[in-house]
Amino acid sequence: MADFHQNGTITTLHRLADRPIEALEAELARYSRRRPMSLILPCLYSELEGEALPRIVAALSQVDYLSEIIIGLDAANEKQYAHAHEFFAPLAPRHRLIWNDGPRIQALFDRLEAEGLAPARPGKGANVWNCMGYFLASGRGRVLAMHDCDILTYSRDMLARLYYPMVHPNFAFRFSKGFYARVADGSINGRVVRLFMTPIIRALDTVVGPIDYLDFMDSFRYPLSGECAMTDSVAESIRIPSDWGLEVGILAEVHRNYGGNAICQVDIADHYDHKHQDVADHEANTGLAKMSADIAKALYRKLATYGVTMTPETIRTIKAVYLRNALDAVERFYFDAQINGLTLDRHKEEKTVEVFVESVIKAGEEYIANPMEVPFMPTWNRVRSACPDLLDDFYDAVEADARDVGSGQGMA
Repeated sequence: MADFHQNGTITTLHRLADRPIEALEAELARYSRRRPMSLILPCLYSELEGEALPRIVAALSQVDYLSEIIIGLDAANEKQYAHAHEFFAPLAPRHRLIWNDGPRIQALFDRLEAEGLAPARPGKGANVWNCMGYFLASGRGRVLAMHDCDILTYSRDMLARLYYPMVHPNFAFRFSKGFYARVADGSINGRVVRLFMTPIIRALDTVVGPIDYLDFMDSFRYPLSGECAMTDSVAESIRIPSDWGLEVGILAEVHRNYGGNAICQVDIADHYDHKHQDVADHEANTGLAKMSADIAKALYRKLATYGVTMTPETIRTIKAVYLRNALDAVERFYFDAQINGLTLDRHKEEKTVEVFVESVIKAGEEYIANPMEVPFMPTWNRVRSACPDLLDDFYDAVEADARDVGSGQGMA
């Protein structure tokens, strides 16, 4: 049962009734004449062989209000790119597949590298950035949405509800963020948000606050969701982080450029489940350990722009307050699980918090040691200024790859 509470500095759009998807999509089809919609799907080739992506493609093949679907394909050779072209065929003719590892796109990266504008490392952030570039180059859409490709519980109303506040003629939002209850198979999930993100934001507010940015971040029900939508002007003016701080970095950029009245969050699903990351550890530099450390560094970097000075003593204080907040969160979610008959292993939760405590310290040490690190990719406005023809060449490269694979020719 949804609540209708409005908290924080942004508008929350709740799921108060089971509105038929057909009614939502009929409205979106009407609004698309004024505000055409594009969707980007950043994916790894390996996700084509998983459970989630085939279901997502099947659902999207029934959506007729989209102007284009842009798929960014990572970690694929020529044969795999050709297979991906067939895999996404049900989305034709509206879709375009960006072969990020292909020779044409790599040649464009070489040009960006010469100007110091290329993504520092491959990954989801670079993939999203590329897709945004094609979106701006094609000019087919006015509103851009994105979501992950590992959503096991995907349905069409997730997408419809994400777009709705962005295209309704009586709304003036520039950015919407999806949220949901991370409950599946009788368990409460969403460990990074529950046990790291919210506790550290509130720890930072205690230690270095009050700061408007921290209030803004604490307003989001699920700040790490991969589902968001934005106008074309937002897409061309924000910097995209290249590490696990992608979602945090996008919110930071939106906060910097726009007021709270231009931003909303929308409940897009009663239940949500996707591929779960291992906790791992900091020596392995993988899983939730790396994710939480990258998020903490993103927060530290943002606070520096507000004049906050991070010292070893400050980091230790943040760690102490974070630990208290996180342990309190474990207890609260345990109570919540019990009353709902759900599973929550308190011992496992506290072991996860122990890894996250290390993230607070590790991120602080790395930030203090290298405060000049800038993991952001440039805005597409800057790229257009430095390389006026690059977006047109990017568009032509994607189209040429599509023609070649469609005709059975090898890639240039």
